[in-house]
Amino acid sequence: MPNMRATRNEMPVQDPNVRNKNFKEVALGYTEEQAIDEAQRCLNCKNKPCVTGCPVQIDIPSFIAEVAKGDFAAAYKIITKSSSLPAVCGRVCPQENQCEGKCVRGIKGEPVAIGRLERFVADWHNAQPEAPVEKPASNGHKAAIIGSGPSGLACAGDLIKKGYDVTVFEALHVAGGVLSYGIPEFRLPKDIVQKEIEGLKALGVKVETNTVVGRTVSIDELMKEEGFETVFIGSGAGLPRFMKIPGENLSGVYSANEFLTRINLMKAYKEDSSTPVQHGKKAVIVGGGNVAMDAARCAKRLGADVTIVYRRTENELPARAEEVEHAKEEGIVFRFLTNPVEIKSDDKGWVKSVVCQEMELSEPDASGRAKPVPKEGAFVDIEADCVIMSIGTSPNPLIKATTEGLDTQKWGGIIADDNGLTSKEGVYAGGDAVTGAATVILAMGAGKKAAAAMDEYMQNK
Repeated sequence: MPNMRATRNEMPVQDPNVRNKNFKEVALGYTEEQAIDEAQRCLNCKNKPCVTGCPVQIDIPSFIAEVAKGDFAAAYKIITKSSSLPAVCGRVCPQENQCEGKCVRGIKGEPVAIGRLERFVADWHNAQPEAPVEKPASNGHKAAIIGSGPSGLACAGDLIKKGYDVTVFEALHVAGGVLSYGIPEFRLPKDIVQKEIEGLKALGVKVETNTVVGRTVSIDELMKEEGFETVFIGSGAGLPRFMKIPGENLSGVYSANEFLTRINLMKAYKEDSSTPVQHGKKAVIVGGGNVAMDAARCAKRLGADVTIVYRRTENELPARAEEVEHAKEEGIVFRFLTNPVEIKSDDKGWVKSVVCQEMELSEPDASGRAKPVPKEGAFVDIEADCVIMSIGTSPNPLIKATTEGLDTQKWGGIIADDNGLTSKEGVYAGGDAVTGAATVILAMGAGKKAAAAMDEYMQNK
């Protein structure tokens, strides 16, 4: 009989007043006993509504049934039939809006903690002695992946299992894309990311870092001169946006991408790091998404008093509720209905304060959210020595500029159909390079769809 308790097992976490001073992982993970108890809450529904909410279509009831029996190895095998990055997805996916949002147990109580169970299974597997990996038999065809973020890794994982000779090209010196440079250590430890990538390498995936496609080599050269028959573009959306207000060029103003890259990829938070990053005393973060929460929580750990300014109300925050809750627990202040209009400087050209217009909500805009409009004559001056802009990103235009016949949207996103096919024969794209900034799991779903379409293309060819 299922465990019909209405509430789920709480995730053990570091104390907020301890964790806001270190970069160790906030969530500590379930014990075996907690995982089995939580798994026993699953009703194992025959119609599997939770699976419909999973962008990579993991057979969720089946893997949870194995956890309930204590067979964690079998659970891992089920998960990895569909997901190349289970330890990552178990940590950063917005399960509350996806699989858990479809869970029947959520109707009269709390849904089964699917994400926490996925994380537990992946962590259990990673703690076991490494078993020999059998590489798939080669089918004699070559595929190139541009970008080693979640969409590229998912695409590479599916293609290597089908026998393709797969090479991933990464612009930075470390593979992982946004998983390495964007998500903080306290949410996603980097050794976990690299462990997942090493698993793909063991299957035969080759990773070439320090390769800027469009400069080091072009897509046309990869196909015409290097023998790659099909290409997937998963280069993400790393070009930051700014508000174009006075003072954005002052010293002490960062894009969230730059700030997080210095901290996460280049380890600027460590005392012995040679990478400079500002340890501000008073930091203002502009934006309300997950990236804004990450930047704010990093600034807090570097010793700043942190204020997040957001032009709508808390009800419209796009960030995950868990990330907002953690930020509040860690002492970060939120100022809603507040929009920067100017950044003031001191006599040395550094940030001194942020002038903000107070806002109020009117009718919904194109996004479906209430539109913020200025409250006449209402301004506030917030003291700050560091400002971090987290108002979105767009794809880097380099690939479009150096690839013949590749169509893009006006805002820079690559035009691709539901299966990732672009306007250029044999070239597919997915993830943030197509949609703009979105979630890790949606990017992975796009990579998997593209891999299936690339395989069909090669078979037909």
